[in-house]
Amino acid sequence: MIRIGQMNRLRALRETSVGVFLGDRDGNDLLLPNKYVPETLEIDDMIDVFVYTDSEDRPVATTRLPYVERDEFGFLEVVAVTNFGAFLDWGLEKDLLVPLKEQQLPMKVGQRYVVFLYLDRDTGRLVASSRINSFLDDDASDLEAGQAVDLMVYERTDLGYNVIINNRYRGLLYTNELFKRVTVGDRLEGYIKTIRPDKRADVTLQKPGYEGIEPNAQLILDKLKAAGGFLPLNDESAPEAIYRTLEMSKKTFKKAIGSLYRERAIRIEPDGIRLV
Repeated sequence: MIRIGQMNRLRALRETSVGVFLGDRDGNDLLLPNKYVPETLEIDDMIDVFVYTDSEDRPVATTRLPYVERDEFGFLEVVAVTNFGAFLDWGLEKDLLVPLKEQQLPMKVGQRYVVFLYLDRDTGRLVASSRINSFLDDDASDLEAGQAVDLMVYERTDLGYNVIINNRYRGLLYTNELFKRVTVGDRLEGYIKTIRPDKRADVTLQKPGYEGIEPNAQLILDKLKAAGGFLPLNDESAPEAIYRTLEMSKKTFKKAIGSLYRERAIRIEPDGIRLV
C-alpha cells in the first residue's frame, strides 16, 4: 500500500517520457517526475520517496524531503493567503493548504505557525490545521512521572507554554520553572513532572531529582570561572537578576548552589558566591 503524506520504499517499474513509474507489492504505481529521478536509478531498483498529491490531486512521488509528514506537527511559514485558505512552505514544490475553517486565528504571510498535517478523507488531499488541540490526547495517563519525552512548544498561556508531548499528548510547561528562553515552535527534550488528577501532564526541562541539578551546577561553575571566581548572586538575589545572568529560575539556582556548597565547591557570602 502506498502511503500518501509519508515516506515509501518503492520499486522502479518502467521509464516514460515524463519520468519513472514506481510501484509497491500490491500493484499500485505512481510517477516520479524526471526532475527527481536519480541518474543512477535502474529498473527494478528500490528507492525511498515521499508521496503527496499534485495540483490535480493525483498521488506523485518526490525525492525531496518535506519539513513535516502526515500525522505530525510542524512549524511552517505562510507564503500566501487567499479567500479560501493560507498556503505554507513545507519544503515541496506544491505549497500546503490550511483551509479557513482549520485556522485557529487568521494567518498572515511571513509568519510561522505550529500546524498538524493530515489526510482529508473526503477529498483525498493533504491539508494542515492550526487547531492543535483538536489533534491532541488530553489523557496522558499512559505516561509516568520522570519519563523522558520529546516536546514541541505550540502556545503561550498565562501559566507558561502548552506543549505537544511525543507528537500525541498535550502538556504544560510552567514559566516559573524555565531556566532558558523558550518560544513557540521550539522542539525540546523534557520530562514528565506529574500526571494531574484530570489525567493531563505537567512537564519540565530538568531531569527530576539530583541528576537534574548537575547541568545547572556545572553552568554556575563555568560562569564563576569566567567571572574570575565570584558572582554577585545568592539566595537573596532577585529572580530577574539570576535569570539575566544564568538563564535559570531562582528555584533552580538555589538547588544548584546548594549542591555546590555541600560539595565544598563554593562559598556562599553575603554579597554573592565564590569558588573555593
